[in-house]
Amino acid sequence: QVQLVESGGGLVQPGGSLRLSCAASGSFSRINSMGWYRQAPGKQRELVAVVSRGGSTNSADSVLGRFAISRDNAKNTVSLQMDTLKPEDTAVYYCYAGLFLTGSPFEYVYWGQGTTVTVSS
Repeated sequence: QVQLVESGGGLVQPGGSLRLSCAASGSFSRINSMGWYRQAPGKQRELVAVVSRGGSTNSADSVLGRFAISRDNAKNTVSLQMDTLKPEDTAVYYCYAGLFLTGSPFEYVYWGQGTTVTVSS
């Protein structure tokens, strides 16, 4: 079994900061990409940021310069530092990991349960 457990969501005022974290656990041999998606009410899930195993990152234009993604391969964690938050950042944030289960040559994508971020005054 593989689990991705997120933490760090909450309510913050516009202009504030939050840090989301996600830890992967279970029986897997390797994690490739990790990242974050978000889904606002009434909207489709969208990519926020991704980071490769080697540390290369890619972010949505809407969060460039405000959000920073990082990972710790030794701890199997990925984090999202969110600064200068705006009301339009309000959403449920989901972490994901593309990983190889122990003994399997195939890559699977696993998702966290989601953590809610609300930006409001």
